[in-house]
Amino acid sequence: MNLFDLTGMTAVVVGGTSSLGAAMAEGLAAHGAGVAVVGRHPGRVREVLDRIAHINGDYRYIRADATSDADLRGVLNEVWQWRGRIDVLINCPGTNSATPFFDVTMEEWDHIMDVNLKSYVRSCQIFGRHMCDHGRGGSIINVSSVSSGPPLSKVFSYSAAKSGINSITQFLARELAPFGVRVNAVIPGFFPTDQNRELLTDERRRAILAHTPMARFGDPQELQGVAVWLASPRASGFVTGALIRVDGGFGAMTI
Repeated sequence: MNLFDLTGMTAVVVGGTSSLGAAMAEGLAAHGAGVAVVGRHPGRVREVLDRIAHINGDYRYIRADATSDADLRGVLNEVWQWRGRIDVLINCPGTNSATPFFDVTMEEWDHIMDVNLKSYVRSCQIFGRHMCDHGRGGSIINVSSVSSGPPLSKVFSYSAAKSGINSITQFLARELAPFGVRVNAVIPGFFPTDQNRELLTDERRRAILAHTPMARFGDPQELQGVAVWLASPRASGFVTGALIRVDGGFGAMTI
């Protein structure tokens, strides 16, 4: 159990009001970490914060926009004053659109890139620099998607952004390794959430399940194990630059 003991560590979960982000925040708290849940929608995470309160009293919700440098720097300052250290960063903000390629406007493209890719770069710059400057190392966990490659149909902009996350994850793994900061990405399969509910038509659900060896959708709680593993320097201290699938075998299928 000591391999996965996060007692005394501090985690920041950007996009923590999403279903997947909230589940990972809960998992880190259950293993002893103090957790800052960062997002724009406090109502979405109220139930999870209540669960964290029963597990671990040292947590807080910080309302912030992941696309704002000023907001993220404010989060950094608040967490530093609260805990005096930041050991783990999970990046999980996201938005999606099913707009066909020829109908995608540059306004929509820019918005999806800002939320799904540029916000990750911002967060890695701000919190990653802090980890490097303070010399204790750390773990950055980016949440990618099975649409990162090969890309999925109907989500052109989203797929492009998520493939970018894979690239920056491996680039930063190399850049930050001398400072003891590990950078990895989790590639979730299909987890029905409010974000993708309108995309999961009956026809698409059948196609997804037919392409998933485990023949079911994922439960957000099933991301907790990989988050705790990647957060722990004892359990995953030699793991960096990895793109780790949690997808029921979806990525292993060809036809």
